[in-house]
Amino acid sequence: MKVLFYGGEIVTLAQPEQPQALLVSGETIEAVGDLARLRERAGDCREVNLQGRTLVPGLIDAHSHFSQLATAQLQAELEGAQTVEEIRERIRDFAKAVPAGQWVTGRGLGNLSLTLEELDSFAPGHPLVLHHQSGHMGYVNSLGLQELSITPDTPDPEGGKIGREGGRLTGYLEENAFVSSLRRIPLPSLDQLLRGYEQAQQIYFSHGITTFQDGMVVKELLPIYQALEKQPWLKGDAVAYAGTEDYDRFSQVLPETGSLTLGGMKIFLDGSPQGRTAWMRKPYADDPEYRGYGTMTDEAVISAMTAAGERNTQLLCHCNGDAASEQFLRCLEQSEKTCPQLKNLRPVIIHGQLLGRDQLARVKQLGAVVSFFVAHVYHWGDLHRKNFGEERAAAISPVRSALEAGVPVTFHTDAPVIAPDLLETIWCAVNRRTKEGFLLGPEERVSPRQALEAVTKTAAWQYFQEEKKGTLEPGKQADFAVLSENPLTAPPENIREIQVLETWVRGEKVYSRR
Repeated sequence: MKVLFYGGEIVTLAQPEQPQALLVSGETIEAVGDLARLRERAGDCREVNLQGRTLVPGLIDAHSHFSQLATAQLQAELEGAQTVEEIRERIRDFAKAVPAGQWVTGRGLGNLSLTLEELDSFAPGHPLVLHHQSGHMGYVNSLGLQELSITPDTPDPEGGKIGREGGRLTGYLEENAFVSSLRRIPLPSLDQLLRGYEQAQQIYFSHGITTFQDGMVVKELLPIYQALEKQPWLKGDAVAYAGTEDYDRFSQVLPETGSLTLGGMKIFLDGSPQGRTAWMRKPYADDPEYRGYGTMTDEAVISAMTAAGERNTQLLCHCNGDAASEQFLRCLEQSEKTCPQLKNLRPVIIHGQLLGRDQLARVKQLGAVVSFFVAHVYHWGDLHRKNFGEERAAAISPVRSALEAGVPVTFHTDAPVIAPDLLETIWCAVNRRTKEGFLLGPEERVSPRQALEAVTKTAAWQYFQEEKKGTLEPGKQADFAVLSENPLTAPPENIREIQVLETWVRGEKVYSRR
């Protein structure tokens, strides 16, 4: 079945730039160009009049967490809760549907300090875990601490902290202490999880995203992935990245092609800037003794890089602070001496919030990619001004400097940390306004085209999929979004108001705004 699109702006990000029409045949783009010529070529086909709307390549989220977005659909939503009482009400309402004794989970907690007594009052009779917005820390109530066998005598794990006051547990867990605990909490049933994945996919589609990522899968997810790969509703392309210890298991399960594939390995080198665990070269602004901390030794990082090189697979490295980025560069430089193929595997700095401008030349030299979480400018820019001071805060996500240094740049949403809204991300990169309206680092603003390419053309390249995605060209996969307005010509301040009206994957409409 052929489908001919015409009657609106078609942004190919290739040549021709804005053709009159686009012809799809099956799952691929057959041709772009003159409407009359394509109509003659198509013959008897379905025609879609865009009615002045804009067709753009399918948006590609360069880093997010498909599984966490799926489980988030099964958790109590705490985003926006400003008081302890509001959290208590939301948790109590959610817990009514959870059988006694089973875990209750909340997500999206802001920077509120909670006591163990307050935690115990939220869901009596249930072990409880609350995820901070960043995903790097959280709280567990007394019953949960018992279930996890965490006592006042439990030592802090390397790269993590267990909250204590006066020798008593507070319920707070940070970085590896939190992440390792999550792996011991029972998962929901398979049916519940699959419903969550289906809902998560639809959330991506509603934002025009056709390719998304599962940025850290662990062995506990293997049976879920085996079931997920068989689901007929899985239409979008999900690319999974496994921890180094689980990569070989997943490589034996996931197919090399299809909607669900394995992209490589993932490691974490530090934490969260808004959570004050990002590892910095200079201290935080309000504490001359504190710089955050790393989560891996150089030896462990080099081992992971070598493992990726030996398996000819890509490595993603979570780096927020500039000290974490320094460790990445230091270890990559050493690893490439013994494993030169690493340079061709497009290793990725994930987030790069406080990546120093002075580090960009080495990023380029070592063949690395930076996927910026540029929406931090809006969501946490005001907090970064407090944590790091005006000068360092203004330099977060130095996108323009990276592009000028010749570094490949992509953007991501880190969903479910924030909603997977890449049009908002484009708006952030173009305008760099904080929630309070402060213009943060105007010298790092980029053009709408540069921002759009970061979530289409370059993002496809990051995934090694540039031959089949990222632009609207003959022979490429028919992935695209229909927008209410052209982001390249709309007033820059209005870009995030643009609506996704339709999303198409492999020539099939998978989302329509009602």
